[in-house]
Formats: sequence, C-alpha cells, structure tokens
Amino acid sequence: MTDTREQAALLLALRESGRSWADVTRTVEEAGSALSTVDSLVTPTQPALDHVDRDLDEQIDAMDREIKSWRDEGIQLVTVLDDTYPAQLMMVHQRPPFLTFRGFLDPADERAVAVVGSRGASARGLARARDIATALAGKGITVMSGLAEGIDTAAHRAAVDAGTRTVAVVGTGLRHCYPAANRELQDEIARTGAVFSQFWPDARPARQSFPMRNAVMSGCTVATVVVEAGEHSGSRIQARLALEHGRHVFLLPEVVSGTTWAKEMADRPNTTVLESSDHLIAVLGELTSDHPELIQL
Repeated sequence: MTDTREQAALLLALRESGRSWADVTRTVEEAGSALSTVDSLVTPTQPALDHVDRDLDEQIDAMDREIKSWRDEGIQLVTVLDDTYPAQLMMVHQRPPFLTFRGFLDPADERAVAVVGSRGASARGLARARDIATALAGKGITVMSGLAEGIDTAAHRAAVDAGTRTVAVVGTGLRHCYPAANRELQDEIARTGAVFSQFWPDARPARQSFPMRNAVMSGCTVATVVVEAGEHSGSRIQARLALEHGRHVFLLPEVVSGTTWAKEMADRPNTTVLESSDHLIAVLGELTSDHPELIQL
C-alpha cells in the first residue's frame, strides 16, 4: 500500500533541499524511507544567521495536501519508494524519483515497445509507424511513444484505433500538452492507457526536458523502434540510451542509409535493421524466449 506521507516527504526533499534530484533519490533509496531522511536533506549543514527551524510535520502535511489536490484533478503519483513504480524503469540509473500520470498503471507495460521518429515525418514514415504500432497492438504489446508530432502521433493513434493500450511519455507537466494540437489525443490516451510525466504538473516544455523524457521512455520499454529520424534527432538520443540500458534497438533501413549514427549503430550488438512488422514480432519473440513472462507472442 502506498504511504502518502512517504511520497510527500520525498517531494518536499526534492523541492526544498537544494540538492540534485539524483542525490536526493540516492539518499532516500539507500535509507528505504523519505520520512527518515527528509530532516537531514532539507536542513542546511551550516545554517545562515537568519535560519529559522522548519516545522517539518506541517510542511509534509502541506505537500500531502498538494498531492491530494493533484489527485482531485486526475493526476496520480508514483515514486521510487512505491511497489507500483514501473519495474523496467527501476532498472536504469536515469530513473526519475517520481512519475505523475493520468490514466492507470498496468503490469503489462513491462513488455512495452517504444515507437519513435521524426516530427516532420514523410508519408511513408507515417504509414510504417502505423503498421508497426498496429502489429504490436495485435500481439497485446503496449505501444509507448512521446506524443510529438509525426511518428509519435501516428504510433499512438494506430494503437488507440486498434483498441489497445498505448502510453505517452511527455516532456511537460500534466497540466500542459505539447504540442497543443495533440490535446485531444492526450486526453484519449489517458482514458484508455496512460500519460506519464517526470515533471511537476505545472512544468512547461523546455529544451532539456525532451532528452530526459527519452531516457524514461527507453527505461520503461524492452525495445525501441526508430521509424524515421534525422542526423541530430531526439530519436538518436533514445536509441543510444536504449543500448546503454541493455534494451534492443530496431532501425528501419531508411534510417540506417540516411544517417551516420544509425549506420554505425546498425553494426552494434543488440541492434536489428528491421525488414517488416512481421520481422519485428519474430525478433521480439526470439529476444524474449528465455523470459516468456515478458512478451507472449
């Protein structure tokens, strides 16, 4: 059962300690509790002359009330201290200390596959994204993407149209939608799947947020499919992170022939140049044959 005061203590430490989120997370995970460490995290080692002792109980209560106010508007919370934190994501060092989400968590997401690519996608790329997402959906595999224009949108829409689960990992807080044109799609995904964010609910889009989002998307999935991408695209970042995380990367031939990074990556272990949707399903089956609990094909 989730301890909401533990959640509140963790978020208070992230907001008030002045330390990096990675440092706070490491301290809390090592202790196994935010409540037992929050005092040391938020109290300066050398208080200034104008230092006033904190009423930590009241501050934790206030944070708890804020979390409950998020819940009232449909924004749920899961932290690294909760049993429901995504198991795949817990395995990577870039795991965020918390996720907010609209929709619902599902253990089946442990076998999710990310489908990503260019915002300014070609008609061929959009068609390939839809075919791949539809094939994954047909096998009951959660389709995960970043809700960006182009390939991401096509993959999400194909999964929704197939009547199966899709998860959007976004680069803003959940009180915003980027791009704004995808507001209706984001709401639809939240009703039938989930929308994840690692940011405070009021966070607006920022350049650094999207590579962070890519790390979470890679961490949550067993593989990443890059459908179409440029030389300096965010998909390149995600592909690199996926290999770093020990996940498989699928590259379409056009990506390999059109970019230096993909041409180099195609020769690396744990990478497959994808011939078709059937090829994707077959390789996923081979990859998970030793772990049948991950993907049943």
